[in-house]
Amino acid sequence: VSMRTCDVFTERSGVKAANAIPGWLTVSEEVRAALGPGRPVVALESTLIAHGLPWPTNLETARESEDAVRAGGAVPATIAVLNGVPTVGLSGPQLETLAQTPGVRKASRRDLGAAVALRQAAATTVSATMALAHAAGVRVFATGGLGGAHRGDEPFDISADLAELARTPVLVVCAGAKSLLHLPRTLELLETLGVPVVGYRTDAFPTFYVRDHAPPLPVSARVESPSEAAELFRAHVRMGGAGVVLAQPCPADVAVPPREFMEWLGEAEKAARVLGISGAEVTPFLLAQIAEWSGGRTLTANRALIVANARLAAEVAAG
Repeated sequence: VSMRTCDVFTERSGVKAANAIPGWLTVSEEVRAALGPGRPVVALESTLIAHGLPWPTNLETARESEDAVRAGGAVPATIAVLNGVPTVGLSGPQLETLAQTPGVRKASRRDLGAAVALRQAAATTVSATMALAHAAGVRVFATGGLGGAHRGDEPFDISADLAELARTPVLVVCAGAKSLLHLPRTLELLETLGVPVVGYRTDAFPTFYVRDHAPPLPVSARVESPSEAAELFRAHVRMGGAGVVLAQPCPADVAVPPREFMEWLGEAEKAARVLGISGAEVTPFLLAQIAEWSGGRTLTANRALIVANARLAAEVAAG
């Protein structure tokens, strides 16, 4: 049973048909044409373009991700807010503008209304991308790494990504959660929220561009193929579930050794404290510092895993 035709993805389950796309949402002609007959579409986020990667790596990675989605048999739909308009399916010129424009807002689900009302440009995080993808009827989404529970003494520094997974029926293909997070706490929260964490050909939860966590952190289920992942997602949503995490390890040839990463992370955290960086700015700052100190190795790994996840997401969407 394909993900396009299964009745779990009808309006009854909360996924809109192309003709039910809300008027406040702009959907490109290519994406709309695919959604109408039920062809596979994969959502892609825009925070990595505006905040996660430097120029020109950001634009190159965005284009490679879209190419990987097409190679996997699906239509890419990069999502952002452009001058106050939530947009699903950016054009080539729109991607390039977003990649080069300074001061673009970083928008989680909470920030979408403000970005629209104030007519701002906003790059969407995982939570915001999930919300807009679901509104358009797109049910598979590829990203790099999830947000989660942060390290340190502040117990409530928790990403909105986790809450969004608990309420929005979208399959998120990722390389686990970002390595700089408190990963056991993140997994405990996902369990409490009823979110399946599924390993793609792995029994251990991947940790972004650090391939292995010591000790290994178990996933809640394992699948061996895109079709198994699609079937698991269908079953979860059919029984009233919402989001599912499909976690694929970073390619081994570019993964960063855990010991080196933890040394860089410790130094980056010290620098953030000295500079008084907090809130939504912490993660981009830490990632940028670690990229510099690693001589670009983390950027190489990040780029590779983003593109690999886009390809896998397309295969699942078409399954």
